[in-house]
Amino acid sequence: MDKELSIEVKRFKKIREELKHTQLSFAEVLGIKASTADIERGKTKLSGKIVMQLLHQFGINPLWLYGKSYAKHININENDVSPKVITLNSDGEDSILLVNQKAAAGYPHNIQDVEWVGKLPAFNIPLPQYRNASYRGFQVEGDSMLPNIRPNEWVLGRAVASISEASDSRIYIVVLNDSVLVKKLQKLPNTPQKVKLISLNPEYLPIEVEIREIQELWMVNSKLTFGIEEPSESTLLRQLQQSMEELKGQISNLKT
Repeated sequence: MDKELSIEVKRFKKIREELKHTQLSFAEVLGIKASTADIERGKTKLSGKIVMQLLHQFGINPLWLYGKSYAKHININENDVSPKVITLNSDGEDSILLVNQKAAAGYPHNIQDVEWVGKLPAFNIPLPQYRNASYRGFQVEGDSMLPNIRPNEWVLGRAVASISEASDSRIYIVVLNDSVLVKKLQKLPNTPQKVKLISLNPEYLPIEVEIREIQELWMVNSKLTFGIEEPSESTLLRQLQQSMEELKGQISNLKT
């Protein structure tokens, strides 16, 4: 029977046993009305509220709990930016939630609300690039990331557990206390409590934010775009200029 249990249930039971709690005492600690017996038998789903209690009380990494990370513990007071709620499909696989522009306005304020997050549309991509990690999709608003990312396009990001794991000059989905931004991230060696968020569009100035203001961080690895357009006049002009330069080079080679 134990072999049929999901990894998060097995690890939940392991945590209880390591902490030397009975099913009743552990339920009381986690704020569960009954004992943890039904959870450990796989009859009751492990809720996001319980996952949050494990994180806040014992520093249990939600990604480790679901088998998505090797790091069992994280310090939530030091740069923790891991997902606050994880959803699984009927096969027990991590679903990719989609946060459109309208939902993004409320996302920072409902980031730990299991019911609210559970209403977001979800899907799965059966490609190896999307295995063994948590991903989330956000719809881009505004033109601050032009020319690489256009308004209304979707970016898919891989969950990052800690700021220390973030890489300079990569593009991230940054969930702050009051907004969701898509920016290049740069660490500041002289002020380690802050990071700089940089737009690709030169019309937007970089901004600095306190690390403690970042709730979640997702490293962008792909994007979804719709309505592929014909090349603009400026693009065609650049292509024509490039062709002319190549032609000049060919003519020069013939003369020599």
